Amino acid sequence: MHKKTSIEVGKYLVSPIIKTQDDGSFAAAVSIRSGIGQASHDRVMRFTRRFPTQRAALRYATDQGLAWINALH
Repeated sequence: MHKKTSIEVGKYLVSPIIKTQDDGSFAAAVSIRSGIGQASHDRVMRFTRRFPTQRAALRYATDQGLAWINALH
């Protein structure tokens, strides 16, 4: 099962993604997209850390995406 919730931050779309692992833990990743159509750019970061809950994985991915955007400014 995948769960994805997107957040708009200025010109960026931050999409944290979580996936249930076979052992019941959760993996986290985040997509950071900017632009439209052929001029769009999408950076995806996958994290090796595993989380005990969906909420923890979602929060971590969101925080990492927002931190990446904040580091640009």
